[in-house]
Amino acid sequence: MAQPSTPAGSGHGASIFGGPAPALLPTASQPSFSSVTSTTTLTPASAASSNNTYIMPNSPLKNRAPMDGYRPKVTRTLGQRPACLVNASVTYCGNNQIYAFGGFDQYTDEVYNHVLRLDLVSHQWNLVDNYGDIPGVRMGHTATLYKGDKLLVFGGENEHRTYLSDLIIFDLKTAHWTQPQVTGPIPKGRARHAAVLHEDKLFIVGGITGHDNYVLDDICYLDLKTYTWSRAWRFVGRFDHSAYIWGDRVWVYGGLSEDMDKVSDLWWLDLKGSPAFESPPHIGSLDRSGLARNGISPRPTYPAPQSPIVGTSGYAANSRTAQVNPPSFHLKTYAPPAPGAISALKFVGGPNVPSQMQGIHFHIYSSGMLLDFVTPAATITSKECSLSALDLGALRWQKLAEGREIFKPGYRWHYCTMNEDGTKAWLLGCPTDAGAIDLGANGLEEYLSDIMEIDLRRYGFLGNNMGPEPRLDLVQPSSRTRHAEHPSKGLGADLAKLFNHPPETGSGTDFIVTALSRDFDEEEILGSALVHSADPVEGNQTWLAPDAPTSPPIHVHRLILQARWPHFARLWASQMAEFHTKKMHIPEPYSVVKAFLYYLYTDQIDPGSEDDSNMTADLSDVAGLLVMSNIYNIPHLRLLCVNRLSKELDVDHACIIWHCAGLANEEWLRKRAAGFCMTHWGRIVRTLGFQRLPRMALVELSQEIDMEGRVVGGDELDMIVGGIDGRFSDGGSSALSRRKESISSNQTQMLESEADEDEGMEMS
Repeated sequence: MAQPSTPAGSGHGASIFGGPAPALLPTASQPSFSSVTSTTTLTPASAASSNNTYIMPNSPLKNRAPMDGYRPKVTRTLGQRPACLVNASVTYCGNNQIYAFGGFDQYTDEVYNHVLRLDLVSHQWNLVDNYGDIPGVRMGHTATLYKGDKLLVFGGENEHRTYLSDLIIFDLKTAHWTQPQVTGPIPKGRARHAAVLHEDKLFIVGGITGHDNYVLDDICYLDLKTYTWSRAWRFVGRFDHSAYIWGDRVWVYGGLSEDMDKVSDLWWLDLKGSPAFESPPHIGSLDRSGLARNGISPRPTYPAPQSPIVGTSGYAANSRTAQVNPPSFHLKTYAPPAPGAISALKFVGGPNVPSQMQGIHFHIYSSGMLLDFVTPAATITSKECSLSALDLGALRWQKLAEGREIFKPGYRWHYCTMNEDGTKAWLLGCPTDAGAIDLGANGLEEYLSDIMEIDLRRYGFLGNNMGPEPRLDLVQPSSRTRHAEHPSKGLGADLAKLFNHPPETGSGTDFIVTALSRDFDEEEILGSALVHSADPVEGNQTWLAPDAPTSPPIHVHRLILQARWPHFARLWASQMAEFHTKKMHIPEPYSVVKAFLYYLYTDQIDPGSEDDSNMTADLSDVAGLLVMSNIYNIPHLRLLCVNRLSKELDVDHACIIWHCAGLANEEWLRKRAAGFCMTHWGRIVRTLGFQRLPRMALVELSQEIDMEGRVVGGDELDMIVGGIDGRFSDGGSSALSRRKESISSNQTQMLESEADEDEGMEMS
């Protein structure tokens, strides 16, 4: 990939689309930025009187190592490693620690209630000494992190196949168990359900219960301020599924249905505007379909074990104490429908929709996105796996990475957990090669001996603290909702009100920034970012000619630029004579420069709903911002740009994104854009962006095609398409549309047709 060089002379302002460059003063003998701190040709007074405009250097940082293709690393753990237990809980609890609790040992038929801790720094497993109301053995329960230092353990199934409905709290600081006194209608005992925390409420969704493994279709919650259970409402029948609350909605995906089929449909329930979810539940209310627990006293304290049973994993289960398991009669008494709108979306098929029928799936959620890890299993290899993401705002799937780019061959993964910030995930498992497996005393048992850390930010995820706000058009307004006027939406929103207003308006702006002139045809450059010329140009020129055309002035505050832009701060601190003119020219398109300065004010690349809609950055401008983030080393801006470009990648901008990602050393985004270009090659080559790429970039993009690749058309294409129609079937149902296929000697690449834009979705 050609790397951008230091632009100078006519190289300033060169666009991949042939946009004009500003005229520069012939001052080749003037020192460049690297030497200007020690040698200047003008004093501050003379510079100010000359009224010259300084051109900001826009060459990428030198000596920065290029970013290689990212691949998560697998690490071997040490210490008291747990067996590969079935239906245990594995939870990341902050401070680089993962806690595992309970589970079933498939080799010894033992159910455990031990607590183990994995230190992610030393990669050491330790058995935790725990005290208090220690829960009985269980599997299929949930363990939810609460307030950063407590685990909320609910439900599960004990060694007698009895389904439980008790709540026990584990204090991570003291290793002490407590069982709070709860009121309200006790939910049915269950296992393999989903639990999700939202605004001091623990929501419980679905699961299985009863002697016949009856699949529950209810939803209820426990108010953690009063420890009062709500009543149960009918929602969707699922178990082994995942749940998430985002945008005032409960989202449920995957798992098994009441017919014991693996499903790929998405359900959601609106919470906003429903008093049943927004107000605390009534204390002492009864659910006629179950039993109230008002008369049940807290569990007695843990007695010392007399004869602990030691399994092959090398440690004993804690002694059991009393468990709450209300009788499972009236299980099929129908609860009322959940208040709020219930919607469902079925993904029938599509090249980006992960099939739930193959591999081992792990579902986690981050910043309004559902991540689906398809991991290796006995029937599929790492080459057939993938990492995909569903945007819950746009309801659109995208494939983030192929399995061979993530999963190292020879491993099987059993558990997945994620940090609260939604920026890192961990897979826990063991090797599958006989020579690498740690065997137990009976020569059979496997251990959770390996862990793989996955940095989700490398795939464009912002994390929950910086995630996008839910789309307003997806939230149904309620007539009962009263919109309150807030005096401030944060410092960035307040500063945005002062952005680009002349000083005579009272804005206090004291610095002017100009960009490339907007006189040329906007369609000529598609409004995209300036992509610097890869050809070196002799000379270092830092002054803009007085008669050079520029954009309208952008009025800013010097202190904000100095505080938010390290490169600007260094230049100003060097007391360069040029800066005393209080004017600066950035040889980038006007829209990109304006978007960049707006980011410095607001920490965003897109305005809020109440901001100036004209500030919304085009994808080409965002690609330009990505290049600028690399030039001036602003990691947060890089992350915002990669996130949006990866989610909104389309035909018109794919080659621009590919080229800019290469200039910015963003290898993952570059690969993804290249794959998109190959998939839609016939349309890509007809876009103006492709036609305006530099010659070397055209060659490099063309070489992304396999060496033995060829174009297939006509009757041969019809024969190929007819032969692969069944390859996209999911559970026996065929795909909704035909796909084209590009054939090479050693690989097959699937190409979407126009009908694939719908991703094979059905609404209900």
